[in-house]
Amino acid sequence: MLNEDLKAAIRDAYSAIIEGKSLTPRWGQRQMIAEIANTLARIPAPGQAPCGLPAVCVIEAGTGTGKTIAYAVSAIPIARALNKRLVVATATIALQEQFVNKDLPDIKRHTGIDFSFTLAKGRRRYVCLSKLDRVFGQGQGADAMLSLYPDEVGQPVTAEALPVYTAMIDALGRGQWDGDRDNWPESIAEPIWFGVTTDHSQCSGRRCPNIAQCSFYRARDELQSADIIVTNHDLTLSDLALGGGAILSAPEDSIYVFDEGHHLADKALTHFSSFCRLHTTVQWLQDSRKLLAQAAPALVALNALQRSLQRLPGMMDEAVASLQVAEQVVAALFEDLEPDARRDGRDDQQLRFEHGLVPADLIPVATTLAGQFQQLAQDLARMEAQLEEALEDDFASLDKATIETWHINLGGLLARAEGAQSLWQEYAVTGEGEIPPKARWITLLNSNGQFGFDLRCSPILAADILQECLWSRAAGVIVTSATMTALNSFERFILHSGAPREANFKIVASPFNYANAVFCVPRMDCDPGDAQGHTQALITQLPVLLDLGEGSLVLFSSRRQMLEVFQGVDGSLRELILMQGDYSKQEILRRHRAEIDQSRGSIIFGLASFAEGVDLPGDYCKHVVIAKIPFAVPDSPLEAALAEWVEAQGRNAFMEISVPDAALRLVQASGRLLRTEQDTGRVTLMDRRIVTRRYGRAILDSLPPFRRELAEP
Repeated sequence: MLNEDLKAAIRDAYSAIIEGKSLTPRWGQRQMIAEIANTLARIPAPGQAPCGLPAVCVIEAGTGTGKTIAYAVSAIPIARALNKRLVVATATIALQEQFVNKDLPDIKRHTGIDFSFTLAKGRRRYVCLSKLDRVFGQGQGADAMLSLYPDEVGQPVTAEALPVYTAMIDALGRGQWDGDRDNWPESIAEPIWFGVTTDHSQCSGRRCPNIAQCSFYRARDELQSADIIVTNHDLTLSDLALGGGAILSAPEDSIYVFDEGHHLADKALTHFSSFCRLHTTVQWLQDSRKLLAQAAPALVALNALQRSLQRLPGMMDEAVASLQVAEQVVAALFEDLEPDARRDGRDDQQLRFEHGLVPADLIPVATTLAGQFQQLAQDLARMEAQLEEALEDDFASLDKATIETWHINLGGLLARAEGAQSLWQEYAVTGEGEIPPKARWITLLNSNGQFGFDLRCSPILAADILQECLWSRAAGVIVTSATMTALNSFERFILHSGAPREANFKIVASPFNYANAVFCVPRMDCDPGDAQGHTQALITQLPVLLDLGEGSLVLFSSRRQMLEVFQGVDGSLRELILMQGDYSKQEILRRHRAEIDQSRGSIIFGLASFAEGVDLPGDYCKHVVIAKIPFAVPDSPLEAALAEWVEAQGRNAFMEISVPDAALRLVQASGRLLRTEQDTGRVTLMDRRIVTRRYGRAILDSLPPFRRELAEP
């Protein structure tokens, strides 16, 4: 459905925004608008038969293309014409807020298109008024509140937390704060925030006595009428995992835009994985047992609950006993690990099961635990439902605050029981016949001499997941990023995401003149295969390669190598280095920019997180040094399981998986150099394999067309 009126509306909107903001039209941007519009034209109008092609568009558009304007001016008119909701999912909160606070108002003002929009966040981004009340004992049973994951988040230090909570109540009362964590004037430590926020399992929903003032529900009510919903990948995938339409609009009524869409498959995997940490689950069950001892007298008026309350402690004791047996079985599995299983200076050890097959010794106890947690979850679900009913009734001997407190607690218990049940169900089967197999692995955690086991299970590909909940259901989907391809092909994205091959795949022209930059591979007498020799080469050559008076970014694939190079370089160079781990990422970037602004040199030493999403235009970054081709770490269980499956089919996992992945990461890393059309500089790769190995040449040819300086061997 792309009639002449719609075409004209899109052309006029684009012209208006370009003229209104005094922008230069870009060929790549125009390409992107046309491709998106033609793809969304595949969506049938009401009463129209489907065309047989999916309304899915996957576009690689480099930095500077103007992706936001392109997908906005093309998708908004079509979504409105089809009466579909436009759901824009970005990778970070900063991008969401920029889109809502700057980009969309600009588009609306300059184009004259009438549309409404809002920002959607999960419950965890908002304060829970009920929990905040209970901090100050304003509800009965305040001392009986149980944190869902205290072992993983930590407990707030009262001396630090109470002044923050007091300020929150004051700001809410004065109307100076809307309850959104991101709008609080100062950074809030995770344990402090965790104490006064909630998730869907602990939320009483519309039955909560604070519902009229609830920050989350006020924000959520705006979603019902908004033409455009701006959110993040995680919330979008959470909604899809729940069947769609639980938080956002239903997929059939939505056109999705996934910005920074190269993250889509990896993000999807996290929403369909499961885990259980043995020791902390035991501690949680023991704490929960104590909590339930308080519940029985507090809820004595609710006769329907008493039988379950009497039964649950015994069920928890049985689960604890089974977990202790599981710990013994798992410990025995680790006895065969070699002492050198420790990796990259970490104390953690990892045991991955080949082809996802669960050891025979583990299956019986896993089966038992799956059944125990299933029964526990069923009882808790029944009790939670009874408490929800009680919230709607009047009990002379029970006030709403008491009922709500225990509803929150039992909801939290239910969520964790269901999570444990999910993991043990994955270990209660052999894993034979799974296509593709799932990755199953156990990590022996060492935290300051305290050992524990972390069991995990995850799909190795998100293809089937996304096909079921996204590709086959959404009215339309646009996926865009500067790095959608690997080795100049979309095959990697198709493999991992399951995007339909009939989708529209396009690479649009970049506005950058890559001839302004140089890609250099210097002469070296070793490659990263000789770890010690390569590290020494970096120590020797970096002082020669780097201009100490300019801004530089040095990217490592290994923390150990980064630390060894830092310790090995001359002190005058070391003084200029801001190293990841010494400060937060944002603080490093702030200090780096401040040094450059003062016409002083600054060098950032960073790992993978600095190879993506870091924007240092102009003088802030004139030189990017990449220590080596960024192959995946060898102990990544998901990468290893995927490679194993590919090899089992007689294919070459290194060429199909490792090389494309490394090529993509290298493009991302080299992309830190040119951030505007005026930028210049150089990228130096300290890895001769890119010119000496056959696969290296394939990676080299997939890089942007920089001028090349490749030293002869």
